[in-house]
Amino acid sequence: MPVNPDRFEIVISGSGGQGAILAGRILAEAAALYDGKEAVMAQSYGPEARGGASRAEVVISKQKIHYPKVMSVDILLVMTQEAMDKYGALLSPDGLLIADEIFVKEIPPDLKHVFKAPFSQHARKLLGVPIVSNIVALGALASITKVISRNALIHTVLGLVSKKVLVINRIAIDTGFKIAQESGFQWEKKRG
Repeated sequence: MPVNPDRFEIVISGSGGQGAILAGRILAEAAALYDGKEAVMAQSYGPEARGGASRAEVVISKQKIHYPKVMSVDILLVMTQEAMDKYGALLSPDGLLIADEIFVKEIPPDLKHVFKAPFSQHARKLLGVPIVSNIVALGALASITKVISRNALIHTVLGLVSKKVLVINRIAIDTGFKIAQESGFQWEKKRG
């Protein structure tokens, strides 16, 4: 089957409480509500609500989505080693791995496109709140992949969070973009 350069299949995974499901929701809503794309999301949790594995699957396309399931992962965002071990094999050969290098220490050497950054460390150091590491990582993902625009990400995040944490989340987005831009890392989905 030929690769559709306009369809992105994304898996976001971490442990319960790291915000993987929320990150997936933000990604799908940003694409659909603000960037005019089609988007669907599915989620799954591990046996425990907090601490167990959680995963969001998001499909984003410029065209109508006829099959809403992830078949070949183009972008894999992992926040823990368990997530890497569990879902790393799903990444397509030219896919992009984005990993929190604080918690993901072992990455298969055969992966071609790997972006590692200390998302959780940045969240803790800059903001004093490790819970926004998912938002920092989403900022980096948006910056590298262009799958959603910066404005769509900002509008979606600010529309979903409480007023008490608006500033922290806005700084988290900007931090993710800055991390990606300062790295100079580039990735583009290969055409079929």
